[in-house]
Amino acid sequence: MEILLMKQRVAEMEQEANKLRELQAAATMETGGEEDTRMETEEEKSAADGRSVYVGNVDYGATPEEIQVHFQACGTINRVTILCDKFTGHPKGFAYVEFAEPEHIEAALTMDNSLFRGRLIKVTPKRTNIPGFNRGRGRGTYRGGYRGGYRGGYTGYNPYRGRGRGRGRGGF
Repeated sequence: MEILLMKQRVAEMEQEANKLRELQAAATMETGGEEDTRMETEEEKSAADGRSVYVGNVDYGATPEEIQVHFQACGTINRVTILCDKFTGHPKGFAYVEFAEPEHIEAALTMDNSLFRGRLIKVTPKRTNIPGFNRGRGRGTYRGGYRGGYRGGYTGYNPYRGRGRGRGRGGF
C-alpha cells in the first residue's frame, strides 16, 4: 500500500516538474528567447566609477530621492546608491551618486562639507577597487602566531577549563 502511495506522489511531482518546464519555456519565448542576465563589463563599471562621487556622513534616514534633490544642481543624475549592511539591512551612512557626464563631478565636489539633513557631508571622487590590492601582504607587522620568547607561566586553577578527553592543546 505504501509503495503505491509513493509511486503516486512521484508521478504527481513529475507532472509538476513538467508544468514548470513548460512555463519556463513560455517565459523565455516571451522575452525573445534570450535571458537578459548579463553583468556590466569592467569597462562599463570603470566608466560609471569615473562619473560617480562618494558621499560620506549621510544621515541614516536619508532617501535616494533626497540625495538626488541635494545634488541635482550639479548635473543630470543616473542613479543614487545608498549602501546598507547586508546582515541588518540598515544604512551604512554613505552613498554613491552617479552622474550622466564626468564633467558634473567637479560641480559635485564643490558640495563637500555642505549641510545635508543637519550633517556636514563628505564628497570625494569615487575610487575603483582593485581586486586583491590590499589583502594584507607586506604590512610590516607580524600578525598573530607565536614568535618565541616567554609565554607566561602558571595561571592557576581555572574552573572553566575543559576536563574531557580531548587532544590537549589547541582545540583541534
